[in-house]
Amino acid sequence: MKQKLSIIIPFYNEKDNIPKLRQELFPVIRGLLEQYEVEVVFVDDGSRDGSLDALRSEVEAGGIPGMAVIFRQHDRNRGLGAALKTGFAAAGGDIIVTTDSDGTYQFSNIPAMIEYLKDADIVTASPYHPEGDVVGVPGYRLLLSRGSSLIYRFLVDWRIHTYTCLFRAYRREVIDRISFQSDGFLAGTELMVKGMLKGYQVREFPAVLYRRVFGVSKAKLLRTIWAHLKFQGQVLLYRMKLKPI
Repeated sequence: MKQKLSIIIPFYNEKDNIPKLRQELFPVIRGLLEQYEVEVVFVDDGSRDGSLDALRSEVEAGGIPGMAVIFRQHDRNRGLGAALKTGFAAAGGDIIVTTDSDGTYQFSNIPAMIEYLKDADIVTASPYHPEGDVVGVPGYRLLLSRGSSLIYRFLVDWRIHTYTCLFRAYRREVIDRISFQSDGFLAGTELMVKGMLKGYQVREFPAVLYRRVFGVSKAKLLRTIWAHLKFQGQVLLYRMKLKPI
């Protein structure tokens, strides 16, 4: 019996990226269907540009026999973390992959990331790994991500280079047992860090982070920086045995 694989893709105002999503993701899914039962969970986090309708049209036009598709929609923009919670609740997979809708990490890496999961509980794409890379991403965005990851390396595990990536693979147990509070961009980091502190094993997949081709990032930089700083304070207190996390 095949294992079930869930791929969760949150999106918000990504209409221009929808054709690219189908062109680059669907061929990967065709290959995965040889080994897994695959479902894709699309979570529209309150888009106002017709993203969901465009996505439905693309799925209908390029549908893949054997691939299950689940659509979820928020009535307003609630944040990346909220979209992940909705996706996790809808997903039924033994293995769960989360990925950006804009293709800044190549979907073709999904099969290799799942292979890495055989020796870990969480696999995270890692552009900051010595064998990873970053291509064309604005410096101010890297400053936030690299800086935050550096602090988490000191607080949690120096061997892990990237803590801020959404592109990941999880064993189902991690999703079922580790909760996270953030509804924003901190969510993925919070989930992984809490999992690590509870003893789950993380393995990095050296990856290339590319600049998005269409649209703009939805991250609110100051809000995201403040969220990371508060969470890093909580992790420090936990490490000092002063407060549970």
